[in-house]
Amino acid sequence: MPPESVRFTVLGALRVRRGRTELDVGGPQERAFLALLLVKAGQPVAVSEIVDVLWATDPPRSAVNLVRRHVGSLRRLLEPGLAARAEGRWLVRDAGGYRLVTDGDSTDLLRFRALREAARGDAGAAPARAVELLTEALSLWSGPVAAGIPAPARAHPAFDAVERERLTVAREAADAALRAGLPETVLPCLRRAAAEHPLDEPVHAALLRVLSAAGHRTEALALYDTVRARLGGELGIDPGQELRDAHDAVRREQRPHAGNDGPSENDRQGTDLPYVVPSQLPHDLPTFTGRRDELDEALALFDARPPHPGTVVIGAVGGMAGVGKTSLAVHWAHRVADRFPDGQLYVNLRGFDPSGAVMDPAEAVRGFLDALGVPSDRVPHGPDAQAALYRSVLAGRRVLVLLDNARDTEQIKPLLPGAPGCLTIVTSRDELPGLVAAHGARTVTLRPFDEDQTRAFLVRRLGAERVAAEPGAADEIGALCAGLPLALACVAARAAAHPHFRLSAVAAELREAHGSLDAFARADASVDVSTVFSWSTRAVSPDAARLFRLLALHPGPDLALPAAAALAGLPARRTRRLLTELTGLHLVTEHSPARYTFHDLLRAHAGELVHDHETVTDRRAALDRLHHHYLRTAHTADRLLAPNADPLPPPPAPEGAQPVPLADDERALAWLTAEHAVLLAVVATAAASGQPRQERLACHLAWSLEPFFDRRGHWHDGLTAQRTALDAARRLADPVLVARALRGLGRIEGRLGLHTRAVPRLERALRLFTELGDDTGRAHTHRSLGWECDQQGDLPGALRHNQLALGLFRALGDHAAQASVLNSVGWYHALLGEYREALTHCFEALRMLQDLGDRYGQAVTWDSIAYAHQRLGRHPHALLGYRNALALLRDLGVPYVEAEILTRVGDTQLAMGDATAARAAWEEALTLLRALNHPDAERMATRLKEDEEGRAGAC
Repeated sequence: MPPESVRFTVLGALRVRRGRTELDVGGPQERAFLALLLVKAGQPVAVSEIVDVLWATDPPRSAVNLVRRHVGSLRRLLEPGLAARAEGRWLVRDAGGYRLVTDGDSTDLLRFRALREAARGDAGAAPARAVELLTEALSLWSGPVAAGIPAPARAHPAFDAVERERLTVAREAADAALRAGLPETVLPCLRRAAAEHPLDEPVHAALLRVLSAAGHRTEALALYDTVRARLGGELGIDPGQELRDAHDAVRREQRPHAGNDGPSENDRQGTDLPYVVPSQLPHDLPTFTGRRDELDEALALFDARPPHPGTVVIGAVGGMAGVGKTSLAVHWAHRVADRFPDGQLYVNLRGFDPSGAVMDPAEAVRGFLDALGVPSDRVPHGPDAQAALYRSVLAGRRVLVLLDNARDTEQIKPLLPGAPGCLTIVTSRDELPGLVAAHGARTVTLRPFDEDQTRAFLVRRLGAERVAAEPGAADEIGALCAGLPLALACVAARAAAHPHFRLSAVAAELREAHGSLDAFARADASVDVSTVFSWSTRAVSPDAARLFRLLALHPGPDLALPAAAALAGLPARRTRRLLTELTGLHLVTEHSPARYTFHDLLRAHAGELVHDHETVTDRRAALDRLHHHYLRTAHTADRLLAPNADPLPPPPAPEGAQPVPLADDERALAWLTAEHAVLLAVVATAAASGQPRQERLACHLAWSLEPFFDRRGHWHDGLTAQRTALDAARRLADPVLVARALRGLGRIEGRLGLHTRAVPRLERALRLFTELGDDTGRAHTHRSLGWECDQQGDLPGALRHNQLALGLFRALGDHAAQASVLNSVGWYHALLGEYREALTHCFEALRMLQDLGDRYGQAVTWDSIAYAHQRLGRHPHALLGYRNALALLRDLGVPYVEAEILTRVGDTQLAMGDATAARAAWEEALTLLRALNHPDAERMATRLKEDEEGRAGAC
């Protein structure tokens, strides 16, 4: 009988299969050794290089002997029954080292390289075939090369070289797809490569170009903002020339790509809403093990036919806290993700968060709509309407939705897709009987590991030899952890960090530890899991242990490095080292670059410790630093987003509350977006503290967030924040804060169409500002009341309020605000047919805005000037003004306003008798509106059709 085939996988998690059986490679060193042989791809590897990978700069004296033991173990694994000291067919001596005998049929890396070479041969003559080969090559990757081996080993240049090969092929695939006119083909693999290399600028530049060519121009622009903010926040640098050039190309393009003139995917789906393919799944756990039966059961849920055709498939993973529900769900989702080409959505619903900050389903729905690329101006008001829109966007698509840590069925229901083709995976401690009864969910219940599963878990993390050497100690560790994967992971991390510790010593330490976690006590828990956590926290430095305790005070779902530094009152560099200590022992998780969270059991344990070890004064000081960190950064962002507004200067900050540096409005938006949920939690926590200093801070923070909520369309969140601020201001009996909160709440209510509430609030705010003698507050409130008049069709009222604001700004000497309101006054004069008055005000505004360097203000003022000339019949003057506006807007990247002005350019050219030029301008406007998926696109398309029919009739 011929020997069974052996296949190796290293492009992602390291795996070996002999026939149909997946082999257990062993512990961290064995896995690193095999991974090195694989990335060398049939080349001999010197013993000295193997020693470098396994022990870095501190090899033991017996390193060479240990390498030989690893060689023998690997040979016997690949060829069971191989005689002692026999070389075998797979791992042979060569050139003073060792070589793994592999080929393209046995190793994914060699298959990847063969496909790449074949594609390069076809690139010139057959670009479509090259795209096919390159996408097949990239599809072999399931994650970073050799995922799961120890980080020091993976830092070896051999692994980095293979990662660079992947990125090179990703860029080649992008170029080939653009030449072939097939951009959509490479988007999934290009997105994965960019997600796993978030700081690689060439890959992101390629992704920008492909997104634009595929018609996803809005997503491309948003991606650039995200990458730019990440480069600045993590590396302190601006994007390089290649990424900037790609961004500029996206902004300049009038059509996404010459080969993409046909109907878009959205047209084929029968909806004009945009659609971004989300990839939100957390990273799969490379060391996932011990749940084979449960995973088979989960996979069978989807493979089986639904009991009723056309139903949505829902799988619910249940079990006690710490039993591994999320790990199984994420692993399951990754296993089937390729069946859902329209994307994967993920949200942590915080159903059992110790802070009590359970996520409102409406917040989750809004987050999903953002992830799916729905513009804020297309999102309806009200949670029911938003949930209906969410279901509509998913209709006809195959999307995987992972709802993690759900509280109950009521929290889940608005997040369920409404049409077949989607898979929803839910995790919860609750049994969710309503989901089973009403929605046909099928359940997978996890229980603590049994003895065999526990031992397999420890073998995967510590190595088979170490566990086999002390099986009794390994079993005792499992018993002390009650088979809970979370507790076992903490213990295994500490043991792996100290390979010279005997497992019996680890078990003895654990046995002697003490702790309490009453809030999570369950009848089916045979151990106090805080014993494990207490033991783990004693293994870190005192400063790291203190940081762990203080993290429990943070009110949001996660936090960034600067926020952790503020909590600790330490420099960011020192705090990063402490967080590395905590992540090394699985006490904290870095779930995305420089953002940290921890399991709710660990949060609860930290919450007990912080009250036991930190005084009330120390806890309040830490929260004060944290809150001021957020306030000072939000205040900076406010000034960048709304430089003409009236800022509310923040109160003095304590030492250690350093803000995040924000260079421009793009970085301000990126920071606010990342911290959105946290900032809402800070407003609520500070307002509910019962401490006047913190209640005042809540008012200031809510005020600073107003421009962000307005620009992003998060008006419901703004409504909540401003109501909280108004309540706090009234408790403080501070008329300044009450007036600000009334105006902020009135503005938000106006955006939501609640004009009968907004106008009385703004009028009360105006009276308060008048009583306070605050002319700046009065002026801005008049502008808000002017906008309300405009919305109700009262143009004379809108003009009157803006004229009153102008008078106040002039008296105050506020030139920036004066310039802005001058244009508004001119615009309302123009709408009322008073064109000469309009031009007088607008030209005065233009001169001031040019002196101030406000390019956006100049652009909209040129638009007002051109409109007045157009209405006066001065068409050449109007065209000159519109072109000046367009030149500024195209440089700034404001496509909607650009489309509005192009429409007016077409109207002017038609009035001049140039119907061909008019049509060209309208078509250009239509292209922009379609790229934005704006409802005005339909009106413009109808106008162009009517124009064409009119021409045909005239013939």
